[in-house]
Formats: sequence, structure tokens, C-alpha cells
Amino acid sequence: MVIWVVAISIVSASLGILPARWFGLKAVLILLIALMTVSYVGVIWYKSMLVLRGAREPARRGSLRTLEEVSAARYTILVPLYKEAAVLSQLIMNLQSINYPHDKLQVLVLVEDDDLETITALGAIALPNYFEIVLVPESFPRTKPKACNVGLEHANGEFCVIYDAEDRPDPDQLWQALDAFARAPRKVVCVQAELQYFNPSTNVLTRWFAAEYALNFSLMLPGLTRSGAPVPLGGTSNHFRTAILRELGGWDGFNVTEDADLGIWIARAGLQVEMIDSVTWEEANSKPGNWIRQRSRWIKGYLQTYLVHMRHPITLGRQLGVRNFWSFQCMVGGTPLTLLVNPVFWLLTVAYVGFGQHWVSAVFPTPVLYLGVFSMIVGNLLTLWFQMAACMKRGLYPSVKWLLAVPAYWVLMSMAAFKALGQLLNPRLRHHWEKTTHGLVADEHAIMSVPLYGAGQETPTAQIAPMISVPAQRGPSGGEYLLPVAQTRTTVHVLLPAQGERRSTRPLDAEAVGEGAV
Repeated sequence: MVIWVVAISIVSASLGILPARWFGLKAVLILLIALMTVSYVGVIWYKSMLVLRGAREPARRGSLRTLEEVSAARYTILVPLYKEAAVLSQLIMNLQSINYPHDKLQVLVLVEDDDLETITALGAIALPNYFEIVLVPESFPRTKPKACNVGLEHANGEFCVIYDAEDRPDPDQLWQALDAFARAPRKVVCVQAELQYFNPSTNVLTRWFAAEYALNFSLMLPGLTRSGAPVPLGGTSNHFRTAILRELGGWDGFNVTEDADLGIWIARAGLQVEMIDSVTWEEANSKPGNWIRQRSRWIKGYLQTYLVHMRHPITLGRQLGVRNFWSFQCMVGGTPLTLLVNPVFWLLTVAYVGFGQHWVSAVFPTPVLYLGVFSMIVGNLLTLWFQMAACMKRGLYPSVKWLLAVPAYWVLMSMAAFKALGQLLNPRLRHHWEKTTHGLVADEHAIMSVPLYGAGQETPTAQIAPMISVPAQRGPSGGEYLLPVAQTRTTVHVLLPAQGERRSTRPLDAEAVGEGAV
């Protein structure tokens, strides 16, 4: 919005609507800095209010009522994989540890058809009969949401959830989600589990990362749900009513932060998200290069989400309402904005300290300067305090002292933001999915064994299973896939992603999202 205001002002000056002398280079710089400062303060204020509201009461936790009280609905688990052979065995064991009737469970393992490494690893594992392998034919875009849309086409559960390759969900999480859906109004179409890291103490980077996650999932997102505001969902452990998810159009296959985007579409339809007090454990990125690839993708997705929804701001404002429109500006637009403008303010601060006031006073009028100083001091202290409070709430006591060096983490975040902006401006990289490498650190609390093909027999467990042919649907040329599977009872599907995917912006009737409680 800052860019829009400046652009409108310059056009107005060029058309004679406003005096041109108001919009020379100096005036434009003053206007830009003033708008960035005001926006920055607004984002800090709003997020502070969310954190305080999120700290008031715990997230919804079900009573885990017996099967007689909550019937086991049909549930689909979507597991998108790409080059995840290193963590595949652990993932299968984590999924098998979920406490849910197997006859009511469908696990769809979504694998790119050219990912021979993961396909071969799947062939060496004895999969249960409620697992199904879905081969995703190569097509553009090559993203996680595109694969999830393919899986959604085959999902037969009344409810569905996404888990990533490194996830270890609470065994009772599906029951917790069902209980939350049963207690919530019908307009609640998604419940988000809390995400935590199983390796917060690997190094200083994982300590900072874990503190950020603690703040986001323990305080920030609960504050959003209690405010009835749009919730940028986490990328995993989102539980949905499947029918409503289909009505919403699934995920945007071109958005590299599809979770946040879908949360906004849910709000635009007049529907809601709730948090549940159930944890999914993930691996915190412990290598800076890998971390920057992951974070730049997240920020690029936020930028994509903001630009897509702001194509028609009046329509967006009408659907969300004034309060939630402001929330969208702060959470989706403000997050990447603050990361991009931080280096600008840092450089101006260095210039002020190193070269004297006259270097910045020309573009920093006194009111803006005071507001900027207030933002720098109070905003940084609040952010530090909130992260420390979140660490204390999660029991991450050893990480608290490392937060005194967290400005170095903010520098990394701004580096990732500028990388994201560069990719967004490059048509070839605009929808490129930066792959995150998993399995860098072992989960010490997880089950570390999985049945392999040939286990208990003389055949070595590392031997690749027999190949079976699966008909392909690649058009007139035909062809076939050769997929190693450990048990012939494992179903293999070949599905094409939907072509020309479009999403309707028509708000669904929150009172008519379907009947039949859990």
C-alpha cells in the first residue's frame, strides 16, 4: 500500500492535480520514509495486541471422549513428498503411530513420478493396506499445493489433514481435531494444530527458529483465531472438512505458501479457523543456507498471497470487513514489508550515529524521527520480550539467553526477504519451489524402525521389491510407470492434476456449509 500511495501521488502531480514541487526526489523520500515508519508502527501495535490476546487463555483442547461419544469419521491424510528418501522410514513409522481405526483411515502418499529415489525407498517398505501411493505426473507448477490438489481429488475422507515428510504428530491428534469440529460451529472448517521443533538445541539458529515458532503458534495464531481474523495457516497439520475444502477450490498450485493463501480464502468465504492444543513435532532447519531457501520461499509466498488478494481491494474489504482487512494488511502485507524495510532503517541509523544528524534530517522530519526512534526501541524490546515469553511458555528455557543475539537472526530474515523479492520479480523463478532438505538432525524421541520388504526372510531388507507396471495417463503417447512396491495390496494411483485451475471468490454461505455434525 505504501507503493500505491506514492504512485498515486506522483501521477497526481504529473497531471496537475497536486503541485509538482510537492513531489521532487526529496519530497518522495520523505513521504516514503514517513509511510514506512507509520506502517511499521501499525504492524508492531497490531501484532502486540494479538500476542496479548493469545496469552489470555489456552487453545481448545478436546476431552478425548470415547468412541461411543465421538464416532470415528472417515479421515484422509495427505503426505506430499519430493526427494524425501532419507526420512521416509521414520515418516511411515510416525504415521503408523497415529491412534485411529485403520478401517476409517486413508493415507495418500503423494510422490512425483520422476522422483525415483523416493519411489525406490517406498518399494523397500512394507506399507499397511490403508496406505495408497499416488503418483503425480510431471507438470507445471512443480509445487506442494499442486500435489495436494491431486491427492484431494482422490480423498474419500469426511475430514483431511496434511503432514510433511519430517512430521511427528501427537498420536491422538485426529481425535482432538474431531472433538474440536464437534464442539465448534459449522462455520469452523479448519483446525490448526500447534507446530513445535524436536531439535531446538542443535545450534543457535535452531534456538532462534524455535523461539520464533513458539511466538507464532503459541501466542500469535491463537490471538488471530480469538479475534475472528484471517489466519495464515501453517504448512502442515491443518485439518479440514473435505467437502468445504473442495468448494473453496483446494490450494493455489502456483502459490509457494499455499497454507497462508488458503487461510485468507477461508476468511473471505465467511468461514473460520480454530487452534487445537495438539502438537506436531518438526525438524528445525539447522543450516543457514537451507534455512534461507526455506524462509525465502515462505516470504515469496506471502508476497504472492498479498498481491493476489489485493487485485480487487474493494471486493476484499467487503468480504473481510474493515477490521479483518486491516488484519490482512498487517499480517500478510506487513510481515514481508518489515523485513524489507529493516535494512533501510538500519542504514539510516548507522548514518545518523556515524555522520551526524544532518545526513538524515533532510528526509526525516522531526515527528517522523521521533516515531522511528520509538519504533526502534519499543518495537525491538517488545519483540524480544514476546519471544522470551513464548520460550518460557513452551519450556525452552536454555534458548532465552540466546535471544539477546536475535538481531543477527533478523539480518538473516531480511536477506531471505530480498531473495524472495528477487525471485518474485523473475518470471522464471516466480513459482519456483525452493526444496528444503530434511533429515539433517535425528528425532531422538521417535520410533526408529520400520518394517522393510522381506523382513524376517532371507532376502536382505535393502533389496528392491519386485516391479509392477502401472498404466499412465499422459495423453496420446501412452506409456507406463514401473513402481517398486513392497506389498501388492498397496494401491497405486496415477492421477493428473486439474488443468486450468481457477478459484472462485464467491463467498460461501457460512450457514449452509453442509449438514451432519461429527
